[in-house]
Amino acid sequence: MTVEVTLTANGEQRSAAVEPRCTLADFLRVELGLTGTHLACEHGVCGSCTVLVDGASARSCLMLAVQAAGAEVTTIEGLAANGAMSTLQEAMRDTHAFQCGFCTPGMLMTAAEFLRDSSRPDERAVREAISGNICRCTGYESIVKGILLAAERAA
Repeated sequence: MTVEVTLTANGEQRSAAVEPRCTLADFLRVELGLTGTHLACEHGVCGSCTVLVDGASARSCLMLAVQAAGAEVTTIEGLAANGAMSTLQEAMRDTHAFQCGFCTPGMLMTAAEFLRDSSRPDERAVREAISGNICRCTGYESIVKGILLAAERAA
């Protein structure tokens, strides 16, 4: 048995027929070809699969695609506008925020939500905001600097 799931992904209405147990992560990656969303722990612990659902961060490995039906979903691919990197993406590049890049999509989606709601954050607030996202490479210093730089540039 399959169900038709329709949602708006990065501003474009998209549909696919999937099994009811299909996760949002698999729906995005397999059915819609949005492979920027990464899967790591598949238990909602690492944050690699974080996307925005109606503007709020969500672990796409824990959410079923049918739960996102009718929602606006933003993935890492949706941060860039017309092929140009967002302020956040540029700041992360400029601070060499990532090494292996596996945590990057989830970290950026978490940071995008945080910066939307916190225009002048301090280091402590940034660290708290990203505390649910695991990075095994950087020690977080360059990531924190990148988020602070993005906030500064956006101000």
